[in-house]
Amino acid sequence: MKIYSPSTLSIIVLAVIVLSACVADDKFELPEPEPVQISPLGQEISIDALKAALMQEIANNGNSLLRIENEIFLSGYVISNDEHGNFFEELIIQSDTIGETEGLKILIDVNPLFQYFEVGRKVYVQLEGLTVGLHSEQPTLGYRDGNSLGAIAESRLFHHLLRDSIVAAIHPEPVAISELTQEMINTFIQLQDVQFNRFEVLGDRPLTYAGEPEDEFDGERLLESCVENTSIIFSTSTFADFKNVSLPVGRGNVQGVFTYNFFGDEFNIVVNGPEDVMFTQTERCDPLEVDCGVAGDGGKNILFSEFFETQTVGDPISGNGWTNFTEAGSESWEAYFDDGSNASLGISARMGSYMSGDDSNIGWLISPQIDFDSHEGETLNFKTSNSFADGSALELWFSQDWDGNPLNILQATWNLLPSAIIVADDDFFGDWIFSGYVDLSCIEGVGYIAWKYVGSGEADFDGTYELDEIEIRSE
Repeated sequence: MKIYSPSTLSIIVLAVIVLSACVADDKFELPEPEPVQISPLGQEISIDALKAALMQEIANNGNSLLRIENEIFLSGYVISNDEHGNFFEELIIQSDTIGETEGLKILIDVNPLFQYFEVGRKVYVQLEGLTVGLHSEQPTLGYRDGNSLGAIAESRLFHHLLRDSIVAAIHPEPVAISELTQEMINTFIQLQDVQFNRFEVLGDRPLTYAGEPEDEFDGERLLESCVENTSIIFSTSTFADFKNVSLPVGRGNVQGVFTYNFFGDEFNIVVNGPEDVMFTQTERCDPLEVDCGVAGDGGKNILFSEFFETQTVGDPISGNGWTNFTEAGSESWEAYFDDGSNASLGISARMGSYMSGDDSNIGWLISPQIDFDSHEGETLNFKTSNSFADGSALELWFSQDWDGNPLNILQATWNLLPSAIIVADDDFFGDWIFSGYVDLSCIEGVGYIAWKYVGSGEADFDGTYELDEIEIRSE
């Protein structure tokens, strides 16, 4: 199918463009591109129109690959840099240097590319003979290789990619994590006032960018916003030269390429180098705690209890005032039964993401509203177990400003309840650990208690937590 439509093509006749061929000495053998006089390239198509043509081809004919036979071209500015090894045999370009823009990935069988196509370099892409298709679920240029998309061969690099003399400053688009959309894929963005999750940078085992034993191909870390209750996966190649550098502890801004993961099902941000992580503040924005301490025992009045015996095995936890909310991934809290070496307590609740295929799993199990003004001496107790928790975590949270609407969970203020004893990864998987009597008597008003499961971002490494015998009591 040829791409040629007055409604999708912006026709620009190029008279003469002189391309600069002055580059630094390279580390690979490619022919030095001579100054080229172009007369003319053909008609220009925007990145947006090229994507739209592919989507139309998919919708109309079911073809996910579209070969371009017209003498047309597109232009853009390079935003990726493979100097540090965090990009490999690909070039990311976007249509403009500032503001809202469109991005596109180009597969090229050359490494490295940065000495010819540095960040900010304006390039013209001669499209005739190339194929646009979905690669990791994002529109990508390359050569057709059977039923898949392959890279542009080294011998054809300077036939299809022509360098302008312009090297412009790229101004990343400031954006909140919650504002990221599919239309912004493969553009250069800046996330402001963010930090890495506390479990990844604090404690006895702070993580590197991508140098952990469980990191395969990419190290995926959780980057959190300090101004909204949202997060995004920060991905680093295990071939990057900064993979063994420790993650910074503070907070600040991150600029990089907004993209998908390898499977095309999770938003990622990928930096060109560690200098794009600009953490200038040492004070973190970790959640506050509500800590009334521990009590000697529970009171005689039961305000809420859940032993899960009325739940249906294999189904998500429901009823009894529960809110079962999946923030990320495909897994949720569900009922299960096991009478083996990792026996449940009758029917119990569990949450886990092992072998889920998801890059991130976060699941909330939230109690009904509790009125703390109507009672005295409130306590909470429960039991937890694990099935090799590994890189995942289970936390206990409390909110007084959540309105009970699942759509508003992430906008509410949630504080940690640190006094509860929760099963640890090195506890024997067959044991059930008693939480102790968590004192809630210092809390006033009404509120909700939540058990929040957070996976590490490595689905084949995360484990499972189990929960049962929950009681909230008062004197």
